[in-house]
Amino acid sequence: MLALVKPLRTIRRVSQIRQYKDEPVPHDVVDELLELARWTGSSRNGQPWHFIVVRDKERLRTIAALRPSINWAAGAPLGIAIVFPPGSGLGEAYDEGRVTERLLTGAKLLGYGGGVAWFGEPPLQAEAKRILGIPEDRHARQIVMIGRAASAKDPRPKGPPRGRKPLSELVSYERWGGSKSA
Repeated sequence: MLALVKPLRTIRRVSQIRQYKDEPVPHDVVDELLELARWTGSSRNGQPWHFIVVRDKERLRTIAALRPSINWAAGAPLGIAIVFPPGSGLGEAYDEGRVTERLLTGAKLLGYGGGVAWFGEPPLQAEAKRILGIPEDRHARQIVMIGRAASAKDPRPKGPPRGRKPLSELVSYERWGGSKSA
């Protein structure tokens, strides 16, 4: 087993948090996360994102009610929706993943937790955009919830399995199926 240095151990344990303490996220923490997100690399340095910080509990409850699998989001004190410009394509989808992971990792390093709530299929994305006042021609698929973790357990009755596959099932060397040489 590899002995990871402490920062890598911390990043390795960035879990999807779905249960939050009832305490606000300070403005300076949000500002740090937004600054971190702003500096995330993007395809051709396009920086295609716009962020909507949502603290209003009723708005968060309304978003969480879009799909049963994201109802946990109602308990978060804060959400950061990620919005992309008209005509967004594959490059922006890659950028969306990068900035999302950056927000989740930043939250962990600042002593908070984060979770991603996907709005769902296009009709539900349209409803989320209406709730958040996002122009129709923009794209928004998710909101990243941030707060102090009350628990790392998944409150949903049928959450995904825990743990990780061994590297031997995930990695090949030099070509598909190739073994690691000494």
